[in-house]
Amino acid sequence: MAGFHTHITVSTALGAGMAWLGHEHYHLGWSACAVAGGLCSVGGMMPDLDSDSGVPARETIGFAAAVVPMLLSTRLQQQYGFDVESLFLFGAPIYLFIRFGLGTLFKIFTVHRGMFHSLPAAAIAGMVVYLLCDHGASFVRVFKACGMVVGFLSHLLLDEIWSIQVRNGTARVKNSFGTAMKFFGQSAPANAMCYATLILLGLAVLQEQPMPKSMPVATPQPAFDAPEFEPPRTVIVPPERRPGYDGL
Repeated sequence: MAGFHTHITVSTALGAGMAWLGHEHYHLGWSACAVAGGLCSVGGMMPDLDSDSGVPARETIGFAAAVVPMLLSTRLQQQYGFDVESLFLFGAPIYLFIRFGLGTLFKIFTVHRGMFHSLPAAAIAGMVVYLLCDHGASFVRVFKACGMVVGFLSHLLLDEIWSIQVRNGTARVKNSFGTAMKFFGQSAPANAMCYATLILLGLAVLQEQPMPKSMPVATPQPAFDAPEFEPPRTVIVPPERRPGYDGL
């Protein structure tokens, strides 16, 4: 299995490549490209949430606790009109829950190299990012979600590569081979839970509506029904001539 530093190095390099691709090929803004690249870097650590080792899980949870409120802030501002104070009050409990509660839940309900190390889990991570980022269907939102998926898949692929050990010109396949890039695990309840989550998130993604390109502009209309409106005409009436006095 590849080490923590290997995973973060590869996913960060891929994230830098995605940021460059988004800016140069798709002509996206640097801020959106940087977010997609950062998500790719974080995605390379996400499968380690189910790790039995303390360092990978702790670092991954710390990154997730910091990233999730920031991703959610844009959606809350666009859809619900949150101000800065409201974002802080809403984001602080989310950070505390992820930082101190999510790790305990993962230790209870997951096992290392279980369904969280799988291809459906990569799709789940991408859809979670899609639902957290922004509001309304857009290519930028999809690009950010793809950043998470690419980073997640890089972790799974490295684990499979490190499962093949080469010594003295002879390749030996470890028992861990095939436990990362998989569709199903050994636990039936875990498989059912994973695919149920995948379906629910997929339905939530389909419910997202595209954002309007421009706000409608109201055109003022006259208060009366007149097909042709003509301004009132000014009529100049000459003064009346007064009769003269006789004898003058």
